[in-house]
Amino acid sequence: MDITQASFWLALLNIIFIDLILAGDNAIVIGLAARKLPQQTQKKAILYGMLGAVIIRIVATIAVIWLLQIPWLLVVGGLLLIAIAYKLLTDNEEHKDVKAGTSLWSAVWTIIVADAAMGLDNVIAVAGAANQHIGLVIIGLCISVPIVVWGSTIFIKLTNRFPWIIYVGSAVLAYTASHMITEEERLHNVFEAHPLWRWIFVVFIIIGVLLAGYLKNRQAANRTAS
Repeated sequence: MDITQASFWLALLNIIFIDLILAGDNAIVIGLAARKLPQQTQKKAILYGMLGAVIIRIVATIAVIWLLQIPWLLVVGGLLLIAIAYKLLTDNEEHKDVKAGTSLWSAVWTIIVADAAMGLDNVIAVAGAANQHIGLVIIGLCISVPIVVWGSTIFIKLTNRFPWIIYVGSAVLAYTASHMITEEERLHNVFEAHPLWRWIFVVFIIIGVLLAGYLKNRQAANRTAS
């Protein structure tokens, strides 16, 4: 992909934004895993843990990019990403089961394992947003991971104060998911022959995810109020 093209920078910004919008859980895990360590050791645990997690995530994303070249897996990946976009809006899961490490390497191990277990959504989303370009994945992670490590608490506060940011993130994920599905080679006769259908499908998926998430949240709020 040519770095002089606008499509390269749009895809890169999309990857970085997806990493940030899905980083809330990872930031919580980092904090919980290192919370019992001395402050100086905490910094080392977070740095080493995230380095290990990033390496695993790059390898996993490259594997997913390769797998997405198999017929119909773009559709499968897109459907999974639609579910992730919906979950982003409605999931209020706590992470009390994440054990704090009592030594540097136990905390590092906890961060790596927890991130790997929770990182499937990031991997699928980034693989889809990268348009099967490995270089974009690596560049995007190298930019976004330091932001996650040192600025994730700020980002979490922003999303708590401005809930609409989560809806924007979910819309980006829904767009990426629908774009993945329309890029499936077996469906080219449908979407390439009728470009308008492509955009109708994309808009339908985005609105559907946002509306479903909004209704679910409103229903949960009504139950809480009653």
